Amino acid sequence: MEPDQPLADQQILSSRALRKLILEESYRAHVGHIGSALSVVDLLAVLYGGAIRLKSPDDPDRDRFILGKGHAALALYAALFLRGWLSRSELASYCADDSRLGVHPTRHLPGVDFSTGSLGLGLSIGAGSALAARLLGKDRRTYVLLSDAECNEGSTWEAAMFAGHHRLANLIVVVDVNGQQALGRTAEIMDQSRMPERWMSCGWMVREVDGHAPAAVLEALRPHHQEPLVVLAQTVSGRSVSFMEGQVRWHYLPMSDEDYAIALAQSEALP
Repeated sequence: MEPDQPLADQQILSSRALRKLILEESYRAHVGHIGSALSVVDLLAVLYGGAIRLKSPDDPDRDRFILGKGHAALALYAALFLRGWLSRSELASYCADDSRLGVHPTRHLPGVDFSTGSLGLGLSIGAGSALAARLLGKDRRTYVLLSDAECNEGSTWEAAMFAGHHRLANLIVVVDVNGQQALGRTAEIMDQSRMPERWMSCGWMVREVDGHAPAAVLEALRPHHQEPLVVLAQTVSGRSVSFMEGQVRWHYLPMSDEDYAIALAQSEALP
C-alpha cells in the first residue's frame, strides 16, 4: 500500500510510511525537529498500530495517549493519518497559516487528548489521567511517551513517585532514550546512566528494549497488574538518515533540497 493512503487497523503500522510522511511534511514546511520525530517512529508504529486500545478518537472508553516530547508532533500527526483520523490535505497543512497542526500538538485535533510541549509536564498529566480512570471505575490505560531529557525535570520524578505510591498499574510510560537533547548529549548535561534504578526506586516495573525493533516493543508493552510500567526504549535520533543519526544539530535544522533527496532515499531502505 502506498504510504500516502490510510492504513487499516493492524498490529503494527508501517514505520517506512511514517518516515516518508515525516520527511515530506518537514521538508515542505521547512521546519526542524526531524531527528526527534524519526527517533520515535517505531514506537508510534506499535502504539498506534494496536497497543493503544483506540477504536476511534471520541470513544469514551479509549486508552489515552500523551506525547510528552511534544516537539515530535509531526510523527504523531503521521500516525493519526495512517489510522484514518486525519486527512491528507490537513496533514499537508503542517505549520501553515491557520493550520491545526503546529510544531506541538493541541487537544482540539481529533486523536490528541492533551496539549503538550512544555517538557516535564507529560507524566504529571498522565498520572492524573490514570488516577481519574481508577476513580471512575474504568479499565482504560494511559500511555505517555517521554524523552530521556524530560527525565532531567523534577516534575517528572514527582509524578513518578506519585504514580508508584498509588500503584497506578494502568499507567504505561515509554521513554525515548536517544541520548541527546536540544543543547547536547544527555550524559553531559544530566547523566541518565542509572535510569532503570531510578524508576524502580519510585515503585515502577522497568523493561528495557531496542526502540527500533517493533515486535520487541510490542512485547515490552504486554499487560501487567501491580505497578506502573516504564519501557526504556533505546533509540537513535534521526533514525534511518545517515547524516542525521546521533547528530544534535538535527534537533532544529530544516532540510535543504539535497538533504531531503538523500534522506528520502535512505529512509526507504529500511523496513
